[in-house]
Amino acid sequence: MNRELTKRLHRDYVKVYRISELISNGIFLAVIIAYFICASIWAWTLVPGWIALSVCAASIILFTWIFPEMKYKRFQYELFEDELEIQSGLVFLSNVLVPMVRVQHVELESGPLMRKYDLASVSVVTAATTHRISGLKLGEAQQLKRRIGALAKVDDQDE
Repeated sequence: MNRELTKRLHRDYVKVYRISELISNGIFLAVIIAYFICASIWAWTLVPGWIALSVCAASIILFTWIFPEMKYKRFQYELFEDELEIQSGLVFLSNVLVPMVRVQHVELESGPLMRKYDLASVSVVTAATTHRISGLKLGEAQQLKRRIGALAKVDDQDE
């Protein structure tokens, strides 16, 4: 079995993850502010607004600062000739072996934030589920997609 090196996400993925979470929490914060405005106009109770603000603050701390670093440190993958091994998880670590004979197709995805940082995700689709490796440099992601496709003997329909 020919073994390639264990790989990790690109460091820029932490930035993309944080920006994405800041946008989500910004929308949540805008809704909370709208509630406070409506509460002051119509004399509603402020308790739900304060609870939501506390949840938003905790969400910003956890999902914007702590979880991206943990995900970066704990996520890794290894590509073998017969299988793909993916280790992930924040609290509970998961180690998945994806046999190449089970791979149905491989997808390359990149949203607006990922494209800005020249990053992409590779999705390995089996009959049971989809395994995603997010946060790779675009060139590395294209190489990985082709390599998995070749090992799994999957036709490259995107090109």
